[in-house]
Amino acid sequence: MSTFAKRERLLLADLLETVGPDAETLCEGWRTRDLAAHVIVRERRPDAAGGALIKQLAPRLEKVMAEYAAKPYDELIQLIRTGPPRFSPFQLKQVDEAANIVEFYVHTEDVRRAQPDWSRRELDPVFQDALWSRLERTARLMGRGVPTGLVLRRPDGQTVVAHRGTPVVTVTGEPSELLLFAFGRQSAAKVEVEGDAEAIDRLHESKRLGI
Repeated sequence: MSTFAKRERLLLADLLETVGPDAETLCEGWRTRDLAAHVIVRERRPDAAGGALIKQLAPRLEKVMAEYAAKPYDELIQLIRTGPPRFSPFQLKQVDEAANIVEFYVHTEDVRRAQPDWSRRELDPVFQDALWSRLERTARLMGRGVPTGLVLRRPDGQTVVAHRGTPVVTVTGEPSELLLFAFGRQSAAKVEVEGDAEAIDRLHESKRLGI
């Protein structure tokens, strides 16, 4: 079984340690300390993590996030490296791979691409295929509510429809870059965008991409 999630977890931890607690990220309003707290709360505090999706739990999520962000930064890094507690579902390799490959890849790029000297990583084809598989499953969820039709296309021609509608905007790139685009990191994603100029503008201005 692949261990991409574990690899990306350790890459993220190393990167967070290198850039320090106050570096910029692509997550609006978050420094690296905040992003580290988010990752930890997501897999260690399910009682609070639901606040990302359930409005009534949002105040609790904010409170718990603040509590973790206030901890020593070195402690946060170690918690990310060691992973979830012993009896967490995330300890199961199948769950970890399914839930965390994209999570850790995207957040690693959130940190990397916010730095002025970042360079694009060369990702192996097997990892790109794994990211594409997850994009195929979640594209419609991420594209719901966007103001145009949206098709995501790999350089080899494989496509997935993220949103049905007209006019259609087609975004072409490697799966890793398409994921970043679909998660709302349009300005940082290395993709080609084709379609009606007005539709492209509407898509870029939309805040509806991403989960």
